[in-house]
Amino acid sequence: MQKRRELMAQTNEPLLSVKGLKQYFPVSKKFTVRAVDNISFDIYPGETYGLVGESGSGKSTTGRSIIRLYDPTEGTILFNGEDISKKLTAKQEKMLRSDMQMVFQDPMASLNPHKKILDTIAMGLDAHNPHMDQNERVERVSKMMEMVGLNPAYMNRYPNQFSGGQRQRIGLGRALIMNPKLVIADEAISALDVSIQAQVVNLMKDIQKETNVAYLFIAHDLSMVRYISDRVGVMHKGHLVETGLTEEIFEHPVHPYTKSLLSAIPIADPVIERNREPMVYQYEKSGLKYNDCVMVNVSETHQVLMEKKI
Repeated sequence: MQKRRELMAQTNEPLLSVKGLKQYFPVSKKFTVRAVDNISFDIYPGETYGLVGESGSGKSTTGRSIIRLYDPTEGTILFNGEDISKKLTAKQEKMLRSDMQMVFQDPMASLNPHKKILDTIAMGLDAHNPHMDQNERVERVSKMMEMVGLNPAYMNRYPNQFSGGQRQRIGLGRALIMNPKLVIADEAISALDVSIQAQVVNLMKDIQKETNVAYLFIAHDLSMVRYISDRVGVMHKGHLVETGLTEEIFEHPVHPYTKSLLSAIPIADPVIERNREPMVYQYEKSGLKYNDCVMVNVSETHQVLMEKKI
């Protein structure tokens, strides 16, 4: 919470501002999948915003819409003072591709198996500075490999010669080579062993302290989200049902879905865990209709999706 106050004191302007974002996918003439349905949140420079929810809740689609892998159906995305939700100009496209990057879930599938690590990490440099001196290119990649905990002597190796954790570090290095202001980490640690997950998350925190990069951290692992995030947003069925400071969400949840999600976290006590009954939330039986609900302020930093009061 202290870090959040410090970030707010530094600037009142969010780096990323998402307003009323909708991402629909028509399946047939009669049926449309509403993957993301009217969500809004901000991310400030140097902070980590964690986005959690069950599979199919719209987390990854949100990240892909923000970075414009999808064209948003509706809503506004302001990044770095520019509206990037409509057709992008050449200047906006260049800014977006250098100042916003993404780290994907599968560290092997996101790397070209036929490219050396040198060329993989240097992709951003090659795209934006095609005439860069080769010695400078190698030096930049070497420094980036050291930053993400890789030996620069291995830059001429291929992805299959590295472990899963090392591959994810390669993906992180590729994302950071252009000194972006925002990195979207889409389930970036879920395919890794637990011990390696901790290493990668600690690496991300160290890099953030050094570069002031902001993260949109999309994940299932609530303990990791709690560890790395300054604020958290909870998604369910394409809607953002609750958002607030990490302590507020984990210590004082308000929405029944958030409560059920947190109740599923295992407790490291076999006696308590054996007799504990996690809360079950069934949207169909809850009486709530998300499309008829509005965001209500619980506190200055804590909002929850609730029914409109007539």
